[in-house]
Formats: sequence, structure tokens, C-alpha cells
Amino acid sequence: MRWGIVNTLAILLLASTLLSWHLPPPLSLEEVCDNGIDDDADGLIDLNDPDCTCPSAEPISLIPNPSFEDKSCCPDSNSMLDCADTWIQASAATTDYMHTCGWMGWADWDPIPMPLPIPDGEGCVGYRNGRFATNEFFGVTEPNWKEYAGACLLAPLRANQVYTFRFHIGFSDTENSPPTEVVFYGTSDCANLPFGEKGDRLFGCPSNDPNWKILGAVTAVGRANSWMEQEINITPKEDIYAIAIGPSCKILAATHDLYYFFDNLLLADQSAFEFQVAEQGNPCLDTYSLQIPYYDTLQYQWYRDGIAIQGATQAKLHPVGENGNYQVRLTSSEGCKLTRDFIVERPFSFETQEVIICMEDSYAFHSQTLWESGTYFDTLKSVNHCDSIIQLNLQVTTTQTDSIAVKIFPGETYQAGSQEFAVAGEHLAHLKTPINCDSLLHIDLDFYQVYIPNAFSPNDDGINDTFIIFGDQDLVIIESLQIFDRWGGLVFIGEELPPNDPSAAWDGNTRSSPSPNGVYIYSMSLLMEDGVLRQVEGAITLMR
Repeated sequence: MRWGIVNTLAILLLASTLLSWHLPPPLSLEEVCDNGIDDDADGLIDLNDPDCTCPSAEPISLIPNPSFEDKSCCPDSNSMLDCADTWIQASAATTDYMHTCGWMGWADWDPIPMPLPIPDGEGCVGYRNGRFATNEFFGVTEPNWKEYAGACLLAPLRANQVYTFRFHIGFSDTENSPPTEVVFYGTSDCANLPFGEKGDRLFGCPSNDPNWKILGAVTAVGRANSWMEQEINITPKEDIYAIAIGPSCKILAATHDLYYFFDNLLLADQSAFEFQVAEQGNPCLDTYSLQIPYYDTLQYQWYRDGIAIQGATQAKLHPVGENGNYQVRLTSSEGCKLTRDFIVERPFSFETQEVIICMEDSYAFHSQTLWESGTYFDTLKSVNHCDSIIQLNLQVTTTQTDSIAVKIFPGETYQAGSQEFAVAGEHLAHLKTPINCDSLLHIDLDFYQVYIPNAFSPNDDGINDTFIIFGDQDLVIIESLQIFDRWGGLVFIGEELPPNDPSAAWDGNTRSSPSPNGVYIYSMSLLMEDGVLRQVEGAITLMR
């Protein structure tokens, strides 16, 4: 038995050893960067995975520290451009350096909010185009106060060559940052930085100095608290070794200080901008496409939001799918490069409709027939072929029922819609709402409790000696009472007479003399509790 157990254990051990020899080694998964799959199971796909990093196809800027990221210190107040490496205050009127590590702009006594987020990195520069609201030095406006930042280039701009200068400009609120002209200046010698006379804050723009020339300009119009990208193409007439950027020489008039921001200053030979994604056609049509220059030495792969678009391996992408950030990875024998994002955001319009229908009706909403309350959507094509989204808020009303208590005088009628009621009691009126839906009105009709005698006897016997009008709380006051004899002569007039009051009644006299027996005509205005004046006329018989 013992040897049997030992032999069995030996056989199992040998089998286990032989099996281990034939098992494949553990797989070492790596991210494949163009298949749209999370190969290494780290939750990141294609370009979103650090394993798929490619250098940018963007040109290298000839401006050093183009996004103000390299710094020797964190700014703690305004006018601290010297914290940003290689940058120079080009003018005596100083620009402001903002960085998330320190000072983030004017926020206290002179608030000028900086648009966030900053386009590239954590730093940017702000500049004024005149002082108009307040002045910390003299208390007067200074339209010549113009601020510029300057730098010596990493390599000169050569005469008669074409260059592209692309940058972001930031806008504060609409009062501080209206549309503006941004000007790019250049000089043939770095020694000309800063320009103008030392300490002269009101020298103005660089071109007031004969050593400086305008290289190009662009008018920028932006939304409040936002950044926008601008581009200037320039062809210098001479070699340029230093540049400055800021406002134009134009002297402006304003009620607020004009202030702007700039960041991500990219200056390079125009050919270096070749690999930029461009769109072709109307983005709302099926013919819309994206493309990039074609070279047979390059391989292309298109991505949307960092994920490879399967089969999109040509220089032209058609059809273009959903909205998103599109990029192209360019691969050659020297490696890969990646274009910057091209944002596809097809325009659309949005409209809201409010509709009320009756319970027994339906509503035709384009291709749908609707009977129930709710919110419905439909997408149409506008005149430019883009989507027009319509939101319908549909309300189906039930039969409306209401109740009302009404009082009238005998002989009057109460009208509800096209129906009239003159008999006291409860009534039901079938009405239509303003949108022609059925409505029921329960009417509780009653008569005003006002008693007007038809005769009186002013004989001082204490019974019916005056012509007095009686009423309950429905009768507020007798606004006026006029009594005429049979020839139309006015024998009595009273105003603002309280009801039920013998002292505020006609005593049967005319100008202090007894009026003869007979029939007299009265006309009175009664103010009832509903606020309506009612005119009542009739006859009263005087009998002594």
C-alpha cells in the first residue's frame, strides 16, 4: 500500500512537470493604437492611452516660451512679466503676467475677470489699450497708455519669406473687451527691446519708434469671458530678430479700461503649418469631408475623440461621422506625428412650441399624431440642410368646470356665453374656452335684496313718512337720487345716501314746502357689493 501511494504521487508530480513545460508564457498585453480596443485593459483606448503618445505635428514656435509656462517666479501682483522666462516688457506701460501658481488678474478694486480655462498650460499675459476709467497715478484718462510684451526670436524671420503667426486672444466682459485690433510688430535688433524712451509710459505703440515696423494685424471679435484663436500671415521686408505684440496705434475713446489677454503664440514658416486638418463643403451635407495634405510616403489614421476610426486610413475622411475632436496620426519611416484637434460641431437650431388642445382633439406634430400631454421632439432639416430640432410641449386639457354665485335685479338677466338667465336658482351653462374646448359653468343666481317703496305718506304719523330705500349688505350706498314731478321739474336731489336711513331720504317737501299728492318719477344710482353702479328708475306715489 505504501509503495502504491508513493508511485501514484510520483506519477502526478511527473505529469504536473510535463504540463508546465508545455504551457505558453504569460501574455504581456500592449495597447494597439489604431484598433479602437482597450488592449491592455487599463480603461484607456488608442490615443487616450499614454502608450500611444506621438509628438505633435504642430510647428515649433520661433517665439521662446510661447505659452508663458517657463518661469523664474510666481507673479503676486500686476506688471510682473519678468517672471516669465525670456519675455521682456516691450513698453514702459507694463503688461501683466498671470499664472495659476500666483496672481490671476484684476479682481479687487478694478475687477477685470480673466477667461478660464487658459488655452495652453497655466500662464498667460494681459495688456491694456488705454486707461479711461481710473488712473492710479494722475487721476485722468490716458488713451496713449498702451502695453506690449516682447521677445527675442529663437531664429530670425528672413526677409521676403512667408510666416504664419497664430495665437489665442482672451476677452473679459463686454465693457472691458470690445472688438479690438491686435498688431504684430518686429525689429531687426534685439537691442531695440524695450522700445521708446525709457520710463515714458505714454510713448504709445512700437511703430512710433523708427526701429520698429508693423508686420501684420488682425481685428478680433470675441464673446465675453472666452478665448478665440487668430492668425496673421506676414512677409517681412527685412530680417526680424525681435517681436512685440499688443494693440494698434489708434487712439480710442472709452468709458472703461480696455483690457485683453493672449496666450499660445505660435510663429513659424508658413510651410510648417502644412499638416492642418481642413474641412471641405457644408458640414450639414453628406458631401462634407475633412482632409490633410497627401504624401505617398506617409500612412494616415484618423481618430475621433482619441479613438481610431476603423478604415479611415486616407488623407481624406469621408463621410465624417459624429461631432467630436478629429485628429490624424501621420506615420513615416522616421516615426509618427499627430495633428492638433479639429473640432467638428455641426450647427443646429432649437425651437420650443407650446400647444394646448382639447381632450377630445388630437394634434398633428409633423409625422406624429398626438393625443396625450407630454414633451415631444422632432428633427427637421433647415434651409442650409442642418438639423432643426423642435421641442413640443403639449398640454391636453380636461373639461373645465367652474362655479359662480351671481346676483341681479328683477328684470335683469345674467349672460354666460350666448345663454341668458333671469330666474333665481341653480343653472348650468355650456361654454367654450378661448381655444374652443368644452367648459361647464355652475351658476347660483339670486336677486339683490333691495326694496324700493312705490308709495309713502309724509303726514308725520310715524308710518312711511319718507321715501327711503332699503337694502341688506349687498347695497353699499346710494350714489345719487333724483326725484321729478310730472312736468319734469326736479324736486329732490341727494348724493352718497346710506340705505335704511330715514334722515337720508325724501321727506315729501320741495324747497321746504310740502309737495302735492301725486305720482313722482325717481332715478337713482346704486353701488352694489360687486362694485358695479346700477341705474334704477321708477315711480313713487305721494299721499298725505
